[in-house]
Amino acid sequence: MSEPLLSVRHLNVSYGGIQAVKSLSLELFPGELVSLIGANGAGKTTTLKAICGLLQPQSGEMQYQGRSLKGQGAWDLVSQGLVMVPEGRGIFTRMTIEENLRMGAYLRRDDQVDADMESVYQRFPRLKERHRQLAGTLSGGEQQMLAMGRALLARPKLLLLDEPSMGLAPIMVDQIFQVVQDVSKQGVTVLLVEQNAHRALELAHRAYVLDSGEMVLSGAASDLLRDPQVQAAYLGV
Repeated sequence: MSEPLLSVRHLNVSYGGIQAVKSLSLELFPGELVSLIGANGAGKTTTLKAICGLLQPQSGEMQYQGRSLKGQGAWDLVSQGLVMVPEGRGIFTRMTIEENLRMGAYLRRDDQVDADMESVYQRFPRLKERHRQLAGTLSGGEQQMLAMGRALLARPKLLLLDEPSMGLAPIMVDQIFQVVQDVSKQGVTVLLVEQNAHRALELAHRAYVLDSGEMVLSGAASDLLRDPQVQAAYLGV
């Protein structure tokens, strides 16, 4: 088996005086789509923020592409292909769609940005139709498309997605999950945090289950879908 793209060992993170993540360990291998599920407050978002440099862990070791993440900020990691789409989308509301997308390529110095812009527009035709429109005037689903498109402009090797379906209409949820699946099939490694546990497990290769900051289960996503404990706690079965 290849070396993990991301390795997290015994991660401890406190958030607002509360220990939100307790001795958490996980790993992602190149090309995998892995889901991280759990109830609200389980520590999922905190885990993603620690991985991408937005929160400083108390202890533990994280490695990306064989290098320690210690002391690296989010800006350092984006240039290395570790990119996050945050919960709530985090778009620049007073900038146009096109300006938001180009911010995703801010650190790039190659000549393929325009081609990648066109690729994003092909994936999300609605963004192309409205490319001069202010991002703050978009619907929730359109803003999620924009946030994901902006992340793709950074040419991620590892894409962290935090609740991409939250607050969206069912038809938009289907479209967003289709994009996640397509991106994964193109070879981008994905770590997906998603409240819709059933859809997340259907999509993923493997999954981890968090409860009160601790990892309580892990395995093939198809196995966890059939696990009575997971079904009772997260799938409403």
